[in-house]
Amino acid sequence: MTEVDDFDNCPDAIATAKRAYQASLKLGITKGVERSRAVFAMAKALKQSLEDILEANTLDLEASREMAVPELVLDWLKLTPERLSTTVEILHRLGELSDPIRRVRNADYQLEDSQTYSQLMPLGVISFIYESFPELGAIAAGLCIKTGNSLILKGGTEASHSNAAIVSALENALYEVGMPAQCVQLLSSERCASIRDLVTQDQYINLVIPYGRSNLIQQVGKQSTAPVLKSAMGNCYLYWSLSGSLEMVRSIIVDSHQSEPDPVNAIEKVLIHRQVLPSSLATLFNSLQEKGFEIKGDTEIVRAFPGLKLAPDSDWGSAYLTKKVAFKLVDSLDSAIAWINQYSSGHADCIVTESYQESRQFALGVNSATSYINASPRFSRIPSGRDSVFLGMSNQRGHRRGIISLETLTTVKHIVQGNGKF
Repeated sequence: MTEVDDFDNCPDAIATAKRAYQASLKLGITKGVERSRAVFAMAKALKQSLEDILEANTLDLEASREMAVPELVLDWLKLTPERLSTTVEILHRLGELSDPIRRVRNADYQLEDSQTYSQLMPLGVISFIYESFPELGAIAAGLCIKTGNSLILKGGTEASHSNAAIVSALENALYEVGMPAQCVQLLSSERCASIRDLVTQDQYINLVIPYGRSNLIQQVGKQSTAPVLKSAMGNCYLYWSLSGSLEMVRSIIVDSHQSEPDPVNAIEKVLIHRQVLPSSLATLFNSLQEKGFEIKGDTEIVRAFPGLKLAPDSDWGSAYLTKKVAFKLVDSLDSAIAWINQYSSGHADCIVTESYQESRQFALGVNSATSYINASPRFSRIPSGRDSVFLGMSNQRGHRRGIISLETLTTVKHIVQGNGKF
């Protein structure tokens, strides 16, 4: 079983949540310089534990292969020195960023005879429930410590040894720099706590973030009584306008798939204006196939290009999460927008066009967290040239839609400073 295991109710989840809550009260009042020092210590500990983590990951890979875990999940699970080095780099970037907590902002309103302002504050306790991707536990820990939040990690059984090795290194680092005990905890499957046990501790947990395939996201969303920040991967759409450049379409598709091992914003579906020349389609298909993409099409496209596979109806609303792209002909931009709003995962969708009017209509009409106009949606956790770190992308319309960043893990406190007059 590759999903996070779900066993009978167990009191361990309650105890873990209580410990995290107590730790969050202390962590929330620490100084920014102390939290940055802790993140740097976590990065150093991961680097020093590289061999132990890779050895633990080998055990997970061997066990997963024996259990016939899908290749997709194995790719997510397999750690390399490069992936761990990137994780260390991300933690270093986090340590260098300015403190996001207690930043003063103007309030939306002012009361008479008083001064009103707002500050960013920690949420409290965050639970990160993730499938494979062992390094994401360390990245989530860095984001949480930086923002003064306690963290409960719950990973899948396929990554149990890897997760344990990573969290052990993080815990030692946090202890050495004097962070509150158990501000980062791993709730492993061996400790008999189910997803439901954890996500129903809403008296202690302030936010739950699930990360993985859609069935895991849906499971957490249905079971949680705490607020959930749903993440999304794949099934992003691109609309190729009649005025759009063939080379730009090709480049965007290829580039969007470069954020391995998790293709967060990969273009997997392309809607094409019906009047785009068949020769342009043939050129695009051949170019993508040469780069290792599997091409699918709707009935009309397959009829015109018999060598392509037919994309069944179920494909249009589902993520491939591999190097597959399905193509469909549409009559107009309006048709494309309607189709995207019905079937896209809703976190990142694109248009390639030379028309300003079309670009504005697309940006305003598509119900996605982010719209890309003649730009690649490629996702990076440490984008070059930007002072930021991202965990993932959220496609929901509630809590902090869009990129999951440091500020996503904060809340706002309003403070009214009066002078005794009413």
